[in-house]
Order: sequence, then structure tokens, then C-alpha cells
Amino acid sequence: MKFKELFKNKYLKRFIFARFISNFGNGMSPIALAFGILHLPNGSANILGLVMGSATIAMLVMSPFGGAIADKFGQVRVSGMVDIWASLGLFVQAGFFATGHVPLAVMLIANINFGLMWGIFWPAMSGVLPAIVPDEQLQTGNAVNQFFQNGAMILGAATGGIIVSQFGSTWALGVDAATFFIAGLLVFSFGHIVPRREANENSMLDDLKHGWKTFLSYRWIVSGVLGFSLIVLAWAAGQEILGPIIALKNFDGAKSWSVVLTAESIGYVIGSLTAMKIKPKHPLRFLLSISFSMPLFLWSLSKPQPLWFIALCALAWGVTLDLWSSLWSTAMQREVPREVLSRVSAFDAMGTMMFRPVGLAIAGPLSVLLGIPHTLQVLALLCVIMIGVMFAIPEMRNMQMKTTSQETLT
Repeated sequence: MKFKELFKNKYLKRFIFARFISNFGNGMSPIALAFGILHLPNGSANILGLVMGSATIAMLVMSPFGGAIADKFGQVRVSGMVDIWASLGLFVQAGFFATGHVPLAVMLIANINFGLMWGIFWPAMSGVLPAIVPDEQLQTGNAVNQFFQNGAMILGAATGGIIVSQFGSTWALGVDAATFFIAGLLVFSFGHIVPRREANENSMLDDLKHGWKTFLSYRWIVSGVLGFSLIVLAWAAGQEILGPIIALKNFDGAKSWSVVLTAESIGYVIGSLTAMKIKPKHPLRFLLSISFSMPLFLWSLSKPQPLWFIALCALAWGVTLDLWSSLWSTAMQREVPREVLSRVSAFDAMGTMMFRPVGLAIAGPLSVLLGIPHTLQVLALLCVIMIGVMFAIPEMRNMQMKTTSQETLT
């Protein structure tokens, strides 16, 4: 697929630009929020886990309804609206950080609001690209979108480390809020390309039941979601909570952790470039075989190893994670009927993230009980076990992605 042909689509260009802007802010936010909270007078790993976990719990509660909302009102329009609304809470949070006094309630409200919007955004976003590009361009379109998103994450992570260390977390949090607002406006501007679904007698509960039944009918999706949910638990605990603490204790704080997150983002770019070229016959078998980069990353933090080695492991995990995102999204977009895709994606999102708040919550207490090194080693072992379990499931190991007639001809 030639990029020239792909980029003739004006809506695709606008969409990719919006995702670039939003992910620039996303690259900053983990650094800004983590070190902003840890530098508060009462800041701790437990408070950081509580605040971050509140967003994920809110996302989990909203996700199934988010899929039904997106399918009913149009995925593009809904994606733009929730980005704008999420930015408002983030602006309020940044304002309180500017005063130097940030009540826990403010952080919880801002992040719960963000999580609720996230729960709508994720399933809605699954239907945007299929509405913009034809089926034969989906894998390339997903990979190109991931490439630009990941480039933005690199810039955001690198810039975030500099801004936080030089000017404080407030500025980075404010930029993050602004990126969501701008991206939301851009996406909302072409919301008309996916019209609202025609009125019918189905209630939202009927829509949810139909989406749930469709989700359960794909055993490879259910198995992947359940298995990856525990890997996400380990990743959240290691990267979001214990990683910044290790950076403060053993390295140079925000600057050092920015190096690690920037390396991970570079891995995302390498992954998206790779996804443009490869078409594995058994995509999930391939993805599982490279997923051992996650336990390696956690092990590198447990010693900890030299910063350059941790960054290299983070890069390898970034490649893996982006390939999962690109190939998994393409498989779902091709296999799941379009009219129920957002609802199935909602259950995918909810299931994948359901143990993330658990990881965020237990990271602090476990590190006190076992010590940080042993906690990270236990998390790494959990990842190894889950990869092995998913390998053992025939529907995952043998799953083959449908090809379009155009791809067959080429």
C-alpha cells in the first residue's frame, strides 16, 4: 500500500494529526502526574496508585456503556466530544497543582472524570479508522496511525522530563490538558462521516447483551483479554508505581525515568514500522512469542540494572506492545461485524484493563512487604506464566487473520 494513496484521504490526515497532538500530551502525563504527586508534602506510592487506579476503575465501569453509546451516536462524533470533556477536568487539576496545594479529592475527581471519558473513548476509537479507510488499508492505516502516535509519545516523554525537572509538573499537566482539547475539536469536526444509528426499539441493555454475546463468541478474543489483563496488572505496578520510585532512589529522578519512557516510545515507533510490513500467518502466535520482553523489562528494574539496560528492555517491550496494538486491532476490525465492533471493543478494553487498578493498588504495599526487587521478580514470573497459558490455548495459537481480496491478489 503506497502512502500517497493512503494520505489522499483528508479525514485520515486530520485524524492522524489529532492523535499526534493528543499523544504528545500522553507522553508527558505519566511523568508529570507521578513526580507531581511524589513531590507533594504528603505524596507517596499509595496515593499515586490510588489516583491512577481511580481513573482505571472509572474506565472499567463506563466501558460497556461507552461501546453502546459509540455505536448509537457515531464513533467519530463521540470520540471528539469525550476528548474535549476529559480536558476540562485535567485543566482543573493543573490549576490546583499551580497553587502548590492539591487536595486528594481534586485529583480523584479529575482522574475519575478522565477515566469515565476514557471508557467511552476507547471503544468509540475502534470504529473511527474503519469509517475512514477501506478494509484492505486497515492494517497499514492502523500501523501508520500508531507510527505518528508513537512519534508524539517520544517527543512528549522527552519533553515531559525536561519540563518537569526545569519548571515543575504544573506546566506539563497543563500542556496535556490542552492537547486533549485541541484533538477533540479536530476529530469532532468530521463527526458527520459516521451518522447516528437509526432509531430502533432496542434498549441500551439489549445492545449490551448483544455485544456481550458477540464478544463471548470469539474465544481467541476472550482468551487474549483474560491473559493480557494480568500482564497489564504487572506492567502497571512495575512501570507506573515502582519505576518512578526506583528512578528517585537510584538514578536522577524525572530525567532518568524520562529516558526509560522515551526508549519505550521509540520501541512503539519501531513496532508500528514493523506492522506496516509484516503479515504473519498466525498473528497471535507471533505476538505471544515476543511478549517475553515484558518480564525482561520488569526484571531489569528489580536489581536495578544500569539505566541504559533498563531503557533497552523498555524499548523491546515498546516494540512488542505496539505490534499487539496494531495486529490485534486489525484482527478485530476484520473479524467482528462493524455494527457491533464498538461494543465488542468495549468489553475488550474493560477486560484487558480490569486488573490494572489492582496492580496500581498493590504495588506500594507489596514493595513494603517483600521489598521492591522481590515484588518486581514476582510480577515478572506472573507474566511468564500468563504467556505460557495463552500459548496453550489452541484458539489463540492457531488463529488466522482474514485477508481481503485485494491482499490475496497482491
